[in-house]
Amino acid sequence: MSETQMNVNSDRDGAPADDTHPWSRMFPGGTGPAADPAGSHFERRIRSFQPRRSRVTTGQAEVLRRLWPSWGLDIDGRRVLDLDAMFDGLPVVLEIGFGMGEATARMAADDPGTGILAADVHTPGQGNLLRLAERNGLTNIRVANGDAIILLREMLAPGSLDGIRVYFPDPWPKTRHHKRRLIQPEFLTLAAPALKPGAVLHCATDWEPYAEQMLDVLSAHPAFENTAPDEGYAPRPASRPLTRFEGQGLEKGHAVRDLVFRRVAGASPTDGAPVDDSAVDGAVAG
Repeated sequence: MSETQMNVNSDRDGAPADDTHPWSRMFPGGTGPAADPAGSHFERRIRSFQPRRSRVTTGQAEVLRRLWPSWGLDIDGRRVLDLDAMFDGLPVVLEIGFGMGEATARMAADDPGTGILAADVHTPGQGNLLRLAERNGLTNIRVANGDAIILLREMLAPGSLDGIRVYFPDPWPKTRHHKRRLIQPEFLTLAAPALKPGAVLHCATDWEPYAEQMLDVLSAHPAFENTAPDEGYAPRPASRPLTRFEGQGLEKGHAVRDLVFRRVAGASPTDGAPVDDSAVDGAVAG
C-alpha cells in the first residue's frame, strides 16, 4: 500500500475532523470509517502510516456503509478491545497495512482458525477488503481504521495477540527520512507487550537496505529472537501469499526478504530499548 495510502485526517497535525469533511458526509453517524478517529486526543509524534490521498468509488462506499457497523472499527484510543468476543475466541493476528486487501483475504481464507485484525487508513482498501470478505464468506476478518500505533498503545490488552504482520512497509529510501521507518526499536518496544510469549512478528520488504536495518533492529531487541536457523532472513512462509506490490518488486529485480521473529517469553520489552515516540514520526506499511 505504500503507493496508495490516503489522508484520512483533516490535517497532518491530527486536528479533529469537522462535519464539513468529505468523509463526514459520506459516512454520517458512524456508518463508515471516521475521517480522524483519534482526533486530537493523542499525541501524534509516531504514526504507522504516511497519509496520502485516494478516491473511494461508489461501490466501495456502499459496502463500507453496509458492513462497517458489524465488521469495522475506528481506532479512537478510548477503549480496550475484547478480541475474544470480537473473534469468537480465535487466536488473533494484527496486520498493519493491507493495501487493497487481496492478500489479507487469501490468508483469512487459507486459515479460518485465525482472526485477522487488519489496520489501515486506506479507505478504498478497507471497502475492497470488506467486499472480498463478504463475497468469500470470511468471518475471521475485522477492519480497523486509523493509526496502528494508537491501537497498540491504547486499545490492545497485554498478551492479546498471537502475531503481528508488517508486509512491505514504506522503505523511506532517503537518508533524512530513515527516522520515519516503522521497524525501529521504539516500535518493537511498543508492540512487544501486546504479543503473547512465542507469538511471531513477521515482516517482509523488497528494499534491501531496509531489510538490513530490520534484521539489525530485530536481532538487537531483547524481546524478540530470530526463528531462522542462521539468524538471517527466513524463506517466505507458505502462509504469506504473493502480493501485488511484491510482484511489482520482483518484476523490477528486487529481492524480497522475509524476517520472522518470535516474542521471547519472560523478556522485558524495555530492557535495553528506549521508548521515545518522537524517534519515528511517520511510516507506511503495505
